[in-house]
Amino acid sequence: MDVAVFREDQRDAFRQDVIEGLSAPQKWLPSRWLYDPRGCELFEQITTLPEYYPTRTETAILKAHSGEIAEFCGPAAALLEYGAGAGIKTELVLAALDTPRCYLPVDIAAGFLELTAERFRERFSNLQVAPIVADFTADFSLPASVLGERRRVAFFPGSTIGNLNARDAGSLLLRMRRQVGAQGAALIGVDLKKARAVLLPAYDDSAGVTAEFNRNILSRINRELDGHFAAAQFRHLARWNEAESAVEMHLESPTDQVIAVAGRGFAFRRGETIHTESSRKYEIKAFSELARRHGWHTQRLWTDPQRQFAVFGLI
Repeated sequence: MDVAVFREDQRDAFRQDVIEGLSAPQKWLPSRWLYDPRGCELFEQITTLPEYYPTRTETAILKAHSGEIAEFCGPAAALLEYGAGAGIKTELVLAALDTPRCYLPVDIAAGFLELTAERFRERFSNLQVAPIVADFTADFSLPASVLGERRRVAFFPGSTIGNLNARDAGSLLLRMRRQVGAQGAALIGVDLKKARAVLLPAYDDSAGVTAEFNRNILSRINRELDGHFAAAQFRHLARWNEAESAVEMHLESPTDQVIAVAGRGFAFRRGETIHTESSRKYEIKAFSELARRHGWHTQRLWTDPQRQFAVFGLI
């Protein structure tokens, strides 16, 4: 799809999602809209914070088991990354692989994606890099040249699968299965269930970066949809939802107010929240079962010594 056409479609989808979400009894916004260029920058900052354990833990796993992961992926693999972002951990994987043939980063943020692709072209001069501007939670097409590759590996790090509910996670696993084919494989990073004293600070850091990241979606609405949020006045909240086994991020209205967005008014009560993201935490057995129901078998499993995080090797 032409990037300009995609961006117009993206704006329409953003408008539709915002109107639908702000009209609901429990207001919500899909978490994928957190990742505009500013959101991507802020998230990369979050990954370096002392409270945010997932990135450094997963990175340590990928480094410690790089040889085993390379053997699992096999030689001459085509690596397809869903929600690539800056692709920091992907560099570790590609550097360990045996003569990888190509890297296909998929991301909804076109500008940020191109910067990532250019960095990979410079870092891996013999690697074909073909960025795909798409929303990985919906169907998208792969280049015909990639479909001819014998070994395709889906890469989905960062516990991003925890941002999806069970239905959407299942749909993505099925999409991965179709796109890598019967002989393909997947590497998926999964955050494991643990004490709230560890979980909650990871989503509400002392420096306030996560709060700025969360409030940035209101600034995006103001900029792209003629919204009138006083973004800085909304309070960032991180909550544990035991029924969903998830940390939830919310934005809390400081007062009773009516806020105009896209020519419509949305009433807020004082203390009412917008639910912006869920980050589900899995037991190893539960994720293996989810994968099994959607066409995958867990062949390998790599974890840190404390079992805070896991990288699943699926076939």
